[in-house]
Amino acid sequence: MARRASLTEALLRTGKGDRSAFEAVYKATSAKLFGVCMRIFNDRNEAEEALQDAYITIWNRAASFEAGRASPISWLVTVTRNRAIDRLRSKGKAGLASIDEASDVADPSPLAEAQLLAFGEDKLLHGCINGLDQRDAHFIKSAFMGGATYADLAAREGEPLGTVKSRIRRALMKLRTCMEGAS
Repeated sequence: MARRASLTEALLRTGKGDRSAFEAVYKATSAKLFGVCMRIFNDRNEAEEALQDAYITIWNRAASFEAGRASPISWLVTVTRNRAIDRLRSKGKAGLASIDEASDVADPSPLAEAQLLAFGEDKLLHGCINGLDQRDAHFIKSAFMGGATYADLAAREGEPLGTVKSRIRRALMKLRTCMEGAS
C-alpha cells in the first residue's frame, strides 16, 4: 500500500509539472511498462519507441489521473497499452507478434495480476471478474492481463471487432460498479 500511495502522489505531482516526480514514476514503472510494450511488439526497438511515446503521453496527461477511479499502475498500464496499440496500428500489423510468443519475452517485473496481489486488491478484482459472464471474463483477462488487442481477440474468437469492443466495454462498466460497491 505504501508503494501505491507513493506512486499515486508522484503521478499527481507529475500532473502539476513536477519533473522529479515524473522521474520517480519512470523509475518505479519503466520495467513493467516496457514488458507491456514487448508483449505487443516483437521488436525491441519498436517496444522502446512505444514506451517513449507512452511516457510522453503520461507526462502530458498525468493531470487527468484520478486516484479514486483507478490504481496508478492500472492507469499507467492502460495508457501504455493504448499508445503501443496506436503505434502498432499506424504501422500496420508489421510489428505484431503472436500472443503465444509473449511467454518467451523476459519481463523482470511482476505481471499485472502480481502487482494487484502486492496492492491487496486481488480478491476484490478476481471476485468481480468471476461475477462476470464467463465469456466476458475471458475477454477481460485476455485483453488486460494477457496483452491481447481487441482485434486479436475478435480474430481468435471468430467474433466481429465491434462485438468484442462492446462486450469488453460493458464488462469494464460492470467491473467498475462491482469494485466501487465493494470499496
